[in-house]
Amino acid sequence: MKLMFASDIHGSAYYCRKMLEAYQAEEAGRLILLGDILYHGPRNDLPKEYAPKEVIAMLNPMKNDICAVRGNCEAEVDQMVLDFPVMADYALILYGERNLYATHGHIYNENNLPPLKNGDILIHGHTHVLKAEKREDYTLLNPGSVSIPKEGNPPSYAILEDGLFTIKGFDGTTIKELQL
Repeated sequence: MKLMFASDIHGSAYYCRKMLEAYQAEEAGRLILLGDILYHGPRNDLPKEYAPKEVIAMLNPMKNDICAVRGNCEAEVDQMVLDFPVMADYALILYGERNLYATHGHIYNENNLPPLKNGDILIHGHTHVLKAEKREDYTLLNPGSVSIPKEGNPPSYAILEDGLFTIKGFDGTTIKELQL
């Protein structure tokens, strides 16, 4: 199955629309949101077209396509308005013979690894910095940020298909690829 990963929408209706357009164009089977969906957080400037209610209206009809994990900006009030679960700290996805551990990154990350077996995959957002690296015992992936990228990166998302992890910009360009 083709999976699309996105993180850190932070309530941007503009970039949520772009993300959903990319999801449709990619024809992915599942959209995995890695947290920080509605709120921009006190450390970030307001993203373009900050409109959490519009983001809710766009995402709720897609509830059967979405698998989401809790970011550091999610709260119980967010779960009250979203029609899909957003309060889990992680999702464990069986990907071939390996586990794909999807989380936001504020708890589990490269400096505080979750329980991984040799060859497993850790994917998270939170840093707003895209990454795709093979480490000694695991693979570390980060699709970057949909709305507030950092370190000069463009707004981005990622696709995982047939063992190829591809980070893309919303203009369709490939930013980085890693064969898992």
